[in-house]
Amino acid sequence: MDGVHRAGVPGVYGEVRDAGRIWRGASGVADVRTGRPVGPAMRHRVGSVTKTFTAAAVMQQVEQGRIRLDAPIGGYLPHLVPGERGRRITVRMLLNNTSGIPDYIPYAFPSLKAFPSLPDVSPKSLDDNRFRQFRPAELIELGLAAPPTGEPGGPKGVYSNTNYLLLGQLLEQVTGAPAEEYITRNVIERAGLRHTEFPTGPRIEGPHSRMYEAFYGLLDPPRDYSVYNMSWTGTGAALVSTMEDLNRFYGQLLDGKIVNRSSLAQMQRTIPVVALDGSTIEYGLGLHKVTRPGCGTFWGHDGTVWGSGTMSLTRADGKRQMSVAVNLQRWNKPDSSGKPQPHPIDHALSTLYQQAMCGTDDQAEKASPGPGVAP
Repeated sequence: MDGVHRAGVPGVYGEVRDAGRIWRGASGVADVRTGRPVGPAMRHRVGSVTKTFTAAAVMQQVEQGRIRLDAPIGGYLPHLVPGERGRRITVRMLLNNTSGIPDYIPYAFPSLKAFPSLPDVSPKSLDDNRFRQFRPAELIELGLAAPPTGEPGGPKGVYSNTNYLLLGQLLEQVTGAPAEEYITRNVIERAGLRHTEFPTGPRIEGPHSRMYEAFYGLLDPPRDYSVYNMSWTGTGAALVSTMEDLNRFYGQLLDGKIVNRSSLAQMQRTIPVVALDGSTIEYGLGLHKVTRPGCGTFWGHDGTVWGSGTMSLTRADGKRQMSVAVNLQRWNKPDSSGKPQPHPIDHALSTLYQQAMCGTDDQAEKASPGPGVAP
């Protein structure tokens, strides 16, 4: 962790569990202006780690017979996904990102639309949207209006936050309760998580860090976005949690205590999915599979929102767990062609992940989980 801080991340903190033993640690500062230190128990915006919670809630409704995985989404939400698309796209395709519906973020944040062409990108939208209240339906509409990323049910998926906002609307439709309420009652509380919640305002309740966004050098010095209206991500990436809570959640999920074993097996059926950064990951139903040479297969998710990054992975046998938070995002500066370049933080984080997951810093470069898949 000290290496990650020295490489340029203001603050890094996390928890590692190994066969009943627990290690918690932190390095660096929560506020670069005051020098206030980070602590391992701080609350954090965990970004797309939220998707596993949403997927688990959907699978609970599958178990109760209210949702069918291979039923068309148009049968549940005809007003949101009408016509042929609604007939062809199934609930499963939303969960594993094979719907062909593109991500809405470039349209909700229009100054980012030209990404990855950094000379044509500006951070203006990040500030414009700081206190904006989005409705899920308007964000979903932006995604559906954009050119499709592929045919529904294709062999390779494309990661899209629009899918998970639709799943939130599906939960609301079949349960009669707001999706955030259902997930809180049936996933967060069932897992016994005491510091995990969907935020009700732009501020994080309880001890937390500031969250610094660099956006590939466009924000220099990085800007604090810890105060932010998270309606732009909702059931896709809005959760606030702690690293202890995330380890507890994934431990219980993989132990069959949040959904049953049959549902978990469905969640662990992976396909190749193109992440937002262009890399290909192995993705199931709200679960990301990471294989570490020499120390096994891990399940979990990573997530980023403005200024905040999280990685939470649990080994398939449940005995080794890692959850790590950083308070800086998109630190890679571009070269003259606009392509983000490697940064010492990348290697330092790889080394940390390798140590945390495998108990050794060998092969850190070769075994990196890769860049984030979110927001």
